[in-house]
Amino acid sequence: MLFVLSAPSGAGKTTVAGKLLERVPGLCRVVTATTRQRREGEVHGVDYLFMSQEEFKEGIERAFFLEHALVYGNYYGTPRDQVMKNEEMGIDSLLIIDVQGAKRIREQQDIKNVLIFLLPPSFEELRRRLLGRGYKDTNLEERLRAAEKEIACAKHFDYIVVNEFLDHTVDALTHIIMSYKHTRERFLKSAESLKDEAIRRVLRELECVY
Repeated sequence: MLFVLSAPSGAGKTTVAGKLLERVPGLCRVVTATTRQRREGEVHGVDYLFMSQEEFKEGIERAFFLEHALVYGNYYGTPRDQVMKNEEMGIDSLLIIDVQGAKRIREQQDIKNVLIFLLPPSFEELRRRLLGRGYKDTNLEERLRAAEKEIACAKHFDYIVVNEFLDHTVDALTHIIMSYKHTRERFLKSAESLKDEAIRRVLRELECVY
């Protein structure tokens, strides 16, 4: 399953995702490609796949990306091969992208996905967090206006979680993801790993008569 986490800038999705990856076994983050400048402390291949405009546009032509979008003047895209590789290995993927990318992921017919929207507790709290990250004046107001448009899209997501208290948020997302590990389809695919041979045989060979 591909789990997609979206939120307005400053809502805390990167922090939440980091805690979630520590908490949930068998969940692997998909590293997004971008053309924006690398910030201090960021590592290529870990935080982002940093690409030039030319490299990114070549990737678009080669269908390298599952989805891509232009955000605040920079390209962002999801490498298709990372998601496909995780699927082949039976690993769930976590993708952290904006609502434009989430919409394009939902349109992909060949990839099972769950869209999760992370809401800030209030616009005032979002403003405070953005100020704490160094945004101010025109840049701050631009991101707050963008947040309004993004929050309006939350009603089209599968799940909405308010990120007020970090631990509670991570708990909620963990429950959402773990519940998908116990769906009928996924359980039956892995039923051969059950310890009891009798149960394995019944699930494999017998039909429900009721």
